[in-house]
Amino acid sequence: MPDTANPVSEFASSNKSSGVPGLDSVLGGGWPTGHVYVVSGQPGCGKTTLGLQFLLEGISNGERVLYITLAESGRELRQVANSHGWSLRGIEIFELLPMEESLNVEEQYTVLYPGEVEMSGIIKSILARIEEVEPKRVVFDSLSELWLLARESLRFRRQLLALKQYFAGRETTVLMLDDHTATEVERDLQSIVHGVLRLENLARDYGTRRRRLEVLKLRGVVFREGFHDYDIRTGGLVVYPRLVATQHHTEFHPEMVTSGIPHLDDLLGGGLNRGTSTLLVGPAGAGKSSISLQYAACSAQSGERALYITFDEGYGTLAERALSLGTDIRKLQAHGLLKLSFVDPADLSPGRFVETIRQEVDAHGTRVVVIDSLNGFLAAMPSEAYLDIQLRELLSYLNNCGVVTILVLAQYGILGQGMVSPVDVSYLSDTILLLRYFEYRGEVRQAISVVKKRSGRHERSIRELILETGGIRVGEPLRDFHGVLTGVPVFTGTGALRDGIYDETQQHQHLRNTSNG
Repeated sequence: MPDTANPVSEFASSNKSSGVPGLDSVLGGGWPTGHVYVVSGQPGCGKTTLGLQFLLEGISNGERVLYITLAESGRELRQVANSHGWSLRGIEIFELLPMEESLNVEEQYTVLYPGEVEMSGIIKSILARIEEVEPKRVVFDSLSELWLLARESLRFRRQLLALKQYFAGRETTVLMLDDHTATEVERDLQSIVHGVLRLENLARDYGTRRRRLEVLKLRGVVFREGFHDYDIRTGGLVVYPRLVATQHHTEFHPEMVTSGIPHLDDLLGGGLNRGTSTLLVGPAGAGKSSISLQYAACSAQSGERALYITFDEGYGTLAERALSLGTDIRKLQAHGLLKLSFVDPADLSPGRFVETIRQEVDAHGTRVVVIDSLNGFLAAMPSEAYLDIQLRELLSYLNNCGVVTILVLAQYGILGQGMVSPVDVSYLSDTILLLRYFEYRGEVRQAISVVKKRSGRHERSIRELILETGGIRVGEPLRDFHGVLTGVPVFTGTGALRDGIYDETQQHQHLRNTSNG
């Protein structure tokens, strides 16, 4: 039953927690008690780790647990546990592996199929051990081995149905691991068991593999539909549930957030509205990151927590550039008002990225979020087609929480009208600030303008932008220029550029002097 409203099932109180951070939210509260579930995925997806987390969670709740293995030895399981810093004390491990003697010719079956002899004996051994331990949680590893013993789909299906009824009568919750090596099993499994969780391990052209999971089936439970990214860390699996913006809303006062630069705030009609997103777009070096950092620092200086996420810059260069513009970000960090997050696109899943932001907003009350840049975010995605969907949900969530979101997008090119964006996300943003280079008197200068603002008025003018030691300056409107955004403007007035900023007051003074003469 897909999730349409509430991410947590109303029956969550009778569920068994998975022990995996984030997975219970996907499952609607955990695994419903007394049923059999299949966790499927290719080797290396983390099935064994997930199973151990499920059992360790049971031990922490005072439950008896059992790990039945036909695939891995107890020694191998302990190696997995040690890699995560776990102790398997309290977990009963029942090994049903071939003994060394079975390699001898005398021990091999010659008349009967091995399955005819071994299947019934193994099932009896499993039931006997369950009667002895009386576990409330069981992990069975793996179904592929059981299928190989059964050899026939009908026999396998009957055995699985019998086990399902047996466990249901004992109120035992069972995870059966399946590694996809016996593909004929899959169709039977999904029709028999109570739920199916599929793990995927996707290769990317560069960087780490992307891991994601999906609940294919969970009877009678409201679960969160779709794919959810997860990581395998030291300490186990961590799941990042897909963000649903409509489930998050925070009451906030619709006020303006200012930059501390008067002319820039004037350009934006007073500042950026809370609960909106702003896109800064332009060529490399035009001032996008500096303006974004200015907003984050100004918010932190006013006592509100800000988050600055950068894909493209290291801490040293960022701190040095901020200091040259008059902001000491180290002090703001020390007071806990500004958090800097440096992200490697080659080692990032979109789900983890979104979860990091959500935690900052929900747990720490962050009210300004800067993503610098979308180019890096795009590089972290397996396909460009998914970027706008992920970004739309994230921006909707941040807007619902009253966060001011600033996005930076670098365009290809420097001067002229042939500027190209790697992806078009302009329609997702409430406000768009356009930055451009232009040539004047043998110098390359910068211009800034607002081309869109949904939440109120803004200036239509184009102003000069100056990044200088001590801060950022925004000049008067460039009314005596035509074609500034093309990069090669034509001067049509009598004003002048003074101290690096165009000053139209000189034009008025020139006109007064002429009339007096």
